[in-house]
Amino acid sequence: MERVEALFNPRSVALVGATDRSHWSLYTFDNLARCSPGVRVWCVHPFHPIVHGVPAVPRLADLPEPADLAYVMVPTERVAEVLLEAADCGIRQAVVLTAGFSDAGADGRRREQELVKLALERDLLLLGPNGNGFVNLSQASTPFGLPIPPALRPGPVGIVLQSGGLAGSVLALAQAWDVGVSLVVATGNEAMVSAADVLDYLVEHQPTRAVAMFLESIRDGDRFRRAALAALEAGKPVVVFKVGRSEAGQAAALAHTGAVAGDARTARAALLQLGAVCVDSLEDLIASAGLLGYETRSLGRRGAVITASGGSCEIIADRSAEAGLELPPFPPATDDRLRRLLPAFANPRNPLDVTGYVVVDPDLWHRALEVVAEGAEGTFDFILFQTTLPSRPPPDPTPVLRRYDALAEVRRRSRVPVLIQTTVPTDVADFGRELLARHQLAVLPGMDHGMTALVSAIDYQRRRQRILDRPPPDAVPPIPPPDDARGAWGELRARRLLAAHGVEVVPAELTTSVEEAVAAARRLGWPVVLKAAAPGLFHKTDVGGVRLGLRDEREVADAYRAMVERVPPIPKLEGVLVSPARSGGVELLVGVRSDEVWGQILSVGLGGVFVEVLDDVALRVLPADRDEILAMLTELRAAPLLDGVRGREPVDRQRLAAAIQAIARLAQGLGPALTALEVNPLWASGSRVEALDALVLWRR
Repeated sequence: MERVEALFNPRSVALVGATDRSHWSLYTFDNLARCSPGVRVWCVHPFHPIVHGVPAVPRLADLPEPADLAYVMVPTERVAEVLLEAADCGIRQAVVLTAGFSDAGADGRRREQELVKLALERDLLLLGPNGNGFVNLSQASTPFGLPIPPALRPGPVGIVLQSGGLAGSVLALAQAWDVGVSLVVATGNEAMVSAADVLDYLVEHQPTRAVAMFLESIRDGDRFRRAALAALEAGKPVVVFKVGRSEAGQAAALAHTGAVAGDARTARAALLQLGAVCVDSLEDLIASAGLLGYETRSLGRRGAVITASGGSCEIIADRSAEAGLELPPFPPATDDRLRRLLPAFANPRNPLDVTGYVVVDPDLWHRALEVVAEGAEGTFDFILFQTTLPSRPPPDPTPVLRRYDALAEVRRRSRVPVLIQTTVPTDVADFGRELLARHQLAVLPGMDHGMTALVSAIDYQRRRQRILDRPPPDAVPPIPPPDDARGAWGELRARRLLAAHGVEVVPAELTTSVEEAVAAARRLGWPVVLKAAAPGLFHKTDVGGVRLGLRDEREVADAYRAMVERVPPIPKLEGVLVSPARSGGVELLVGVRSDEVWGQILSVGLGGVFVEVLDDVALRVLPADRDEILAMLTELRAAPLLDGVRGREPVDRQRLAAAIQAIARLAQGLGPALTALEVNPLWASGSRVEALDALVLWRR
């Protein structure tokens, strides 16, 4: 972290490859000249004695003293040579803007590996390559290859991006919405310094109170997990916009689990478990991080809303209901004071429309806020005050300044947080910035992004406390894999493995003739199910390998003969499993698969043959305790089915969670020997829970 501190706080920067013909060079030089008055800048070019209007030196060795940072913009084939020269000159940190490394295929990856090897041998720390650098507004050090918007103010939000091109757009958005930033880093290819490293640094970075991250990939799940949990413990919210989808892998061809737990969905589940706030747009990334950076007080689910628009009241009421927020009535004393304050045609209900009378009496808005704030404690957890920031100063700004002074005073005295929201997410004009800066106020940009940010902040605080309060998981003893643990196991062997480790499975007998099948059906009780058993036969329904609800000996005999004829000769049929039929209840998918980034992923969803079509699944990174599994069941859209519908018996959720936990612990015990373990369906009815079919994929 000391080296990362030195990287992000240089007092001198050498622009290597600086030239008037490059916009990157022009932008970087202008950013340093305009935003970093305390940073000395040298231009380095082998042939041009004057660059950007200042004298240049031909080589790093010609600098009067070693620079704190080399900002490298030379062609790809010259980068290694420049880094070697930088190390010889005593430079220990470098930003490599140049592309053409791991972003450019196999040859580029080899070049990048050589850069890292050189850097490690010569004690260099690299940011990039293929990255635009960073903007450290907290220390006024800005070696950054895209324009920094004027009036971008320092503030509490650190920003980490794996896309250099989007960095400029994100900065422009922060400037437009007047969200102050502390440090912005474009990590590029992350040859050495990763997004997790920057997050780790920002946890200790005093000016940063919230972190916004745009992530295309997470390369090291354990490293990111440690940094994210450190942020959680420090009370620094991490807001993530994760993009990118990938093939779920070869396992998806056999096990449904891989398909329903794709890369992006798995990453989101893992991030939520680590306490991160997950958003789906750059706008929500900045709005949510801005709120969490500026508002450090606790936010609950009960809110009061004050606007000057009936339409806004309806929009916010709808969004609140969708998000599970409560809008309680005003306390009687507050209601009485509002009736005396507002015009006779106003209706003092929550959300409160103070009406268009504010055109006649502009102070009405703020006086209503004062009344609500004074009676808020005990009824409300926050107050949402919707306003419109002026776009230009009036001829006499005194009344406007007085109203915002009063607003700031109400916020200061209020026992619950007062959040300021604009009606639509318009850019904050210069006069609006002055009003906000006068009292260090921040605004939520519009009702859509503003409400998303509010809900995200409330959810973050609730989940953070739950994660911090959770006891450490019980250790799972390792389970030696069977000697023949290789390839794919179908139901016959998978059910034996489950039963041997405490998972209830439906009774079944393997039969190899019509007579054996009929006798087994008589012993097990009618109706019965017949299923083909063959190594490598996994989707039995697709080839006529399943017959349900057989009620007498003739049906069993006919089904057996038809199944033997229809099932393909390869793989070789081992026989036919006979099981008692299970009716009613709920069928679930429970699966564990190995993810190369996060480890083992538990999937729980509505099961049966339509699992991928219904796409109703909850995910967790293992380990997951009983409470976490119960929470997964609650997240399913099909959760009401567990409570019993149309006269069906409710499922005992504790028994169901215990069965799911047993499956998860078996997978954990088998550990790296396992690629995937899937029970589909896991049948539950009342207090009965049984695995009806299963599949195991071994790593060998």
